[in-house]
Amino acid sequence: MDMGTRERLEPTWDRVWVVIPAYEEAGTIRRLALDVLAHTPRLIVVDDGSQDSTSAELQDLPLTLLRHSANRGKAASLRTGFDHAMAHGAECVVAIDGDGQHDPADLPALCAAWQQQPECIVIGSRLHDRAQFPPARYRANRFACFWISWAAGHAITDSQSGFRVYPRRVVEMALGTRVRGDRFTFESEILIEAARHGHRTLAVAIPGRYPANARRSHFRPVVDIAKIVLMVAGRLLRQGMAPRGLMRSLRPATVLPGRTPAQAAHQPADLVGR
Repeated sequence: MDMGTRERLEPTWDRVWVVIPAYEEAGTIRRLALDVLAHTPRLIVVDDGSQDSTSAELQDLPLTLLRHSANRGKAASLRTGFDHAMAHGAECVVAIDGDGQHDPADLPALCAAWQQQPECIVIGSRLHDRAQFPPARYRANRFACFWISWAAGHAITDSQSGFRVYPRRVVEMALGTRVRGDRFTFESEILIEAARHGHRTLAVAIPGRYPANARRSHFRPVVDIAKIVLMVAGRLLRQGMAPRGLMRSLRPATVLPGRTPAQAAHQPADLVGR
């Protein structure tokens, strides 16, 4: 990171909170938390009723650990983390999945993009790195992107990426009554509802990675994509099928450059705001 980018990040880094929803993540959560803490101490991990040692892996780390007594799903975990961050003055919230597929070394690039366009949701997009993407999940993601982009009225890349920067106003929407999705539909519905209020998405390319010690994904490509499509179809019907939104969604999306896979293999994380 150059000095200009560092200077842009430092004034607001103390109002950026990171939320990691975690369910049965004992194999990856400690390393992930340490990598986030190298950038910021404002880290919230929400243990969603894990039966393994997820919480125990974090006991000695300087972070906020919140726990659900039973598994309630990713949407509930994000809402719990969002609520805590907002209560502590967050200007934006960065969500990172707990399975280790997102590298916190990409945090500065996503935050820098958000600071340039603070009303946008910034998504860490993996779809350009197709060689690292499991084929079934790649196809399911592309299918979901088409529908979600149509409903949002603009092209969205990697709509299923859980590595996102949410501005404060979008987090408020997510905690309100207009976003009712559960589990994996929640993150898709946020994008659509935010777009209705002028909050477009902005993509930053990130390398795809799937750690060998990560647990099997909770995402079910067929079942969960079907639920997402049904949610989107309902919104489209209420919008009269949004033909203009369809046309706008077919325009190419802009993806800002991030670290390349080669850089990800050799470049150490930039220590920001320590």
